[in-house]
Amino acid sequence: MAKKDLPVYSIKKFQQFEETDEFYANNISRHLKEHHFILTPHKHDFYLVVLFTHGSGTHEIDFINYKVEPGSVFLLRPGQMHNWKLSKDIEGYVFFHTKEFYDSRSVTENIQDYPFFNSIHNPPLILLKNKSLEKIIGLFSEIKNEYEETNLLKTQKLHAQITVIYIELTRLYKIKQQTEKQSYLSKLRELEDLIDLNYKIIKYPFEYAAKMTMSEKHLNRICKTCLNKTTTDLITDRIVLEAKRLLTHSKLTISQVAEELGYLDNSYFTRLFKKKTGETPGEFVKRNR
Repeated sequence: MAKKDLPVYSIKKFQQFEETDEFYANNISRHLKEHHFILTPHKHDFYLVVLFTHGSGTHEIDFINYKVEPGSVFLLRPGQMHNWKLSKDIEGYVFFHTKEFYDSRSVTENIQDYPFFNSIHNPPLILLKNKSLEKIIGLFSEIKNEYEETNLLKTQKLHAQITVIYIELTRLYKIKQQTEKQSYLSKLRELEDLIDLNYKIIKYPFEYAAKMTMSEKHLNRICKTCLNKTTTDLITDRIVLEAKRLLTHSKLTISQVAEELGYLDNSYFTRLFKKKTGETPGEFVKRNR
């Protein structure tokens, strides 16, 4: 049976007059009005940051619902599935950029060095209040204004402006990072990248440990320290997330989804899915329909 893929949008899909396809900024109300296709579930191949300043609604990111309210800042990595239901009076700012836009112009930082981008297990939401919100609104407004102008060194200034925003948001991000945890973050990122590339064919922690030239025990220690999860948990989380995406947004049967994810034994896949989610794939499909 033919599979209907979830759409994956690039910045070029949103551009009209810009010569670059690496950066985009807009008011959220105008962004929604000009691009109706983003109201249905989709993914991006870029980093997305949105600040809501007025209105309400819900924002679903990889099957988790978050409340939208004034002061909500959402930060999404490439590949995350999302959609939203927003009130008619919604307002705020949005900008997004490619990994290359940021990393190629940064001397010391990479985009994944920021805590909200360095693991899919870190929350994608920061809620701002009072002076913190006022400060961030000002920074978002400056980015939108710079984007709409044709000033000298425009790209360099945009890069500097979003760096300031990422620094300010990092200071506000509620995540406790011990010294040991800090040293493990790059290895955790490497593991998640490997899982993302290989989860359909590589299922066991020792195989990932071998690819990273370390013991399985040490790899498990890294996962427990950073996320309080085992290596097996991370592998299974990624498999189940993809299963949910395929079950919801493709025409594949449950057995075809199992095969797509590397499981020839459909009953084993069903048990794995139920152990992780509390329901069978069939029950999940019925509930989401």
